[in-house]
Amino acid sequence: MKITRRDVVVATISIFVAVAGMAFAQAAAVKPLMHSCVFNWADLKAVPTKQGERRSVFDAPTPTLGNFECHITTLNPGESPHAPHHHANEELMVVKEGTLAALQGDKTNIVTAGGIIFEASNELHGLKNIGTNQATYFVFKFDPHDLVK
Repeated sequence: MKITRRDVVVATISIFVAVAGMAFAQAAAVKPLMHSCVFNWADLKAVPTKQGERRSVFDAPTPTLGNFECHITTLNPGESPHAPHHHANEELMVVKEGTLAALQGDKTNIVTAGGIIFEASNELHGLKNIGTNQATYFVFKFDPHDLVK
């Protein structure tokens, strides 16, 4: 089979369109940088979950972070948001109300309203509401620009 000039032109145009399409899709997927802002509790929509509810606050890169995410979880008594796990990013949690058992490695700590929990990169951690009322906590996830996931 002989390759013609037309075949080369069609193949070249096809490759160009595919590469341009991928570049456009990547550019569209990039979130804009988050700048100084305010989030009022009354504006945060509570979405019911099996364990309680969740409020998404923000999820965006900042000038110094590849991504910075915050959400607020409310757990019903006896519930956990998910099984103990680990991940590359780091988390800071601030307990608004209730009592949580915070598993960190092989140790469990009790954390009450006003308490702060830090989870380092790739360390096993998990939470459970051990109180008789709902427990609500703020989650802040930090991803540096060079984070390898």
